[in-house]
Amino acid sequence: MRFLNSLSSNHHLLLPTKLQTAKASSIVTKMTASSNSSITWFRKGLRVHDNPALEHAATGSDFVYPIFVIDPHYMDPDPDAFSPGSSRAGVNRIKFLLESLLDLDCGLRKIGSRLLVFKGEPGDVLIHCLKQLNIKKLCFEYDTDPYYQAIDARVEKYSSQEGIEVFSPVSHTLFDPRVIIHKNGGKPPLTYQSFLKLAGQPSWVSSLVSTGPSSIPPPGDVGDLQISNVPTMEELGYGNVAQHEFSPFKGGESEALKRLKLSLDDKAWVAKFEKPKGDPSSFLKPATTVLSPYLKFGCLSSRYFYQCIQEIYKNVKQHTSPPVSLHGQLLWRDFFYTAAFGTPNIDRMRGNRICKQIPWNEDSELFAAWRDGRTGYPWIDAIMIQLHKWGWMHHLARHCVACFLTRGDLFIHWEKGRDVFERLLIDSDWAINNGNWLWLSCSSFFYEYHRIYSPISFGKKHDPNGDFIRHFLPVLKDMPKQYIYEPWTAPKSIQVKAKCIIGKDYPGPVVAHDTASKECKRKLAEAYALNRLSNGSVSEDDLTKLRRKLEEDQQTPKQAVKRQKQKLITDSL
Repeated sequence: MRFLNSLSSNHHLLLPTKLQTAKASSIVTKMTASSNSSITWFRKGLRVHDNPALEHAATGSDFVYPIFVIDPHYMDPDPDAFSPGSSRAGVNRIKFLLESLLDLDCGLRKIGSRLLVFKGEPGDVLIHCLKQLNIKKLCFEYDTDPYYQAIDARVEKYSSQEGIEVFSPVSHTLFDPRVIIHKNGGKPPLTYQSFLKLAGQPSWVSSLVSTGPSSIPPPGDVGDLQISNVPTMEELGYGNVAQHEFSPFKGGESEALKRLKLSLDDKAWVAKFEKPKGDPSSFLKPATTVLSPYLKFGCLSSRYFYQCIQEIYKNVKQHTSPPVSLHGQLLWRDFFYTAAFGTPNIDRMRGNRICKQIPWNEDSELFAAWRDGRTGYPWIDAIMIQLHKWGWMHHLARHCVACFLTRGDLFIHWEKGRDVFERLLIDSDWAINNGNWLWLSCSSFFYEYHRIYSPISFGKKHDPNGDFIRHFLPVLKDMPKQYIYEPWTAPKSIQVKAKCIIGKDYPGPVVAHDTASKECKRKLAEAYALNRLSNGSVSEDDLTKLRRKLEEDQQTPKQAVKRQKQKLITDSL
């Protein structure tokens, strides 16, 4: 792979020259009134390769200010959150971001610059910098997330008033979602196949994306602006975090390119890749690329990734195709980005035109048991513990726990599960996270709610010995394999020998799966019928009436479930 090798060597082996080192050692370079100064505003896109905003900022400029803003909204510690981190992000994602910023700073220093870090509300900080630095050109990667859409609109308005050029290219995705939506008559395509048909081939695919500039102009005089280096976790207030294990995946462009090369060196694996056939229990060597967090933060260009895959496809006899192929996964990413950008309120059930209105349960105890890995189903709990510790799990593992929370067993609102993933995943991506939760709860995109992941047999199929469970739930490490997925069925003598008494050392199951899954199917059938009858216009009153009816219908079976749960426990004593 000629292009992959050239980029890897440029990025990892490029040593700073004496001139570049001198430039990077001091950012205080006096500007003249006639100088052309530009800002590159980093949010995602934390890379040097394939960064059109950075390259445009460097073109015709005397000084370029690469800026990142530490946003308290995402970064300030929140002592009241259910896990260590801020109000919006767990410590694993914060740590991954800081590592990515350090690597970006290193990459910029190699080409004669450095990263200037500020702290504050991003819009306020950017407008202040534009005022203070005599900026002629503001460059930043286009962002479809509603949070940044609002900030960008404000910054662009100010820039327009002041005669500052704004350059905001689409480089985080393969396609521009606005173009796809326009082609579809103003609405996003809601099936993968219709998206592919509309999108066609990316316009840039025939020419190699940039490996990045060999040099850029340095920052100029920053005056009295309060800039800093990339902060440490301790400097952000996370010095006493009660987390004993962090994600094994380190952030940054360098790590992304190393991992990409490692994955794509196995050309046969790339050619045969089929997403549904991965092993969700493989954790020491995950059965996937683990490139999603690098794509999320833009440490890796999805366009570059796509071209690398295409290069391999040209040189193999046959390969898999979308939707299951490796490049098919990048297209899924664009599909969800487009759907999210073109669908108002896609991050909630109410007011979301593509979402089924379903009277989900409001059971805080069951939800907390799921969130904290205490459901009594080892396969589900081990996955959730991996999420807490690593900030990552295999996509099929995500499917299992999302199904269990919503349509499979607990019938709890997908928004609550979405919030947990949004906080804890290092690759949490607003568009993809919401799209997947809508899909997996059968609220949109996918409607075969009778197809349920078993919290017992699915994991056992991949890992009959339960090694994944033993690693993330050490309380069960000595449980014989015939009981590892259903420890409540182990005789009391076996539990004693395994040093794990069910109900004491490890919880019994919070629901009886067979009964609970049947009940979920019944509820969804009625909810779907209501949505059909109302032609998608289900009112809050309609949902309240259906919820009451479902609860009344469930009263007698509920007692039976309670007795069955108790029997599951007592039979093992």
